[in-house]
Amino acid sequence: MTRLSVNVNKIATLRNARGGGLPDVVRAAVRIQEFGAHGITVHPRPDARHITYDDVRALRPVVHTEFNVEGYPSRDFLDLVLEVRPDQVTLVPDPPDALTSNAGWDTVRHAAFLQEVVMELRQAGMRTSLFLETAPRLADAAAAVGADRIELYTEPFAAGFPDPAAVEPFARAAAYAHGLGLGVNAGHDLNAENLPAFVHAVPHLAEVSIGHALISDALYWGLEATVKRYLDCLQPRG
Repeated sequence: MTRLSVNVNKIATLRNARGGGLPDVVRAAVRIQEFGAHGITVHPRPDARHITYDDVRALRPVVHTEFNVEGYPSRDFLDLVLEVRPDQVTLVPDPPDALTSNAGWDTVRHAAFLQEVVMELRQAGMRTSLFLETAPRLADAAAAVGADRIELYTEPFAAGFPDPAAVEPFARAAAYAHGLGLGVNAGHDLNAENLPAFVHAVPHLAEVSIGHALISDALYWGLEATVKRYLDCLQPRG
């Protein structure tokens, strides 16, 4: 079964809109795990507009599933993950002012930089994943720099859904990456409507990271029911 990692950034966005400590990101992460999620994802950004570096530190002791920290590998970010030691570090190419992730790495162009970063993280015992689009040459270069996994950037699939053709590049990319020895994650704009089709079509899918849609749905269905609904989306279908 593909694993569900819940991105709690949007809980921090709501808290920061008012100031203070409500809603409590740490308490939410604890409950999300109690409800069955397989991991917690955070993506701290330089402007601290949602998850802060202090949130990452506070979450580490309570995340007993998988802790996945995403971000651009600036020196400050690398120092944070080397301090906190999450289970997985997902490297994204976002500039500091990006509203949300909107492209994957050019792993060919940035191979030397990524190889250095990946080596530093792997020597510290952390799994590394690179946010990637579907071209085979990008997966080739991800394997060459020593990454453990890739995370497929799924916005194009979500934009094309429910056209069955929208998932085909992702199915091919996952199979190709698996053949290179890379683990395959996926995330961005996946939701309760399009997730079952994606999981059914894409082979070797280890993990999906979902935040915005899941936290939005929780406003209507409640957090426990929403986590369970997304877990049901990941169940193998006959």
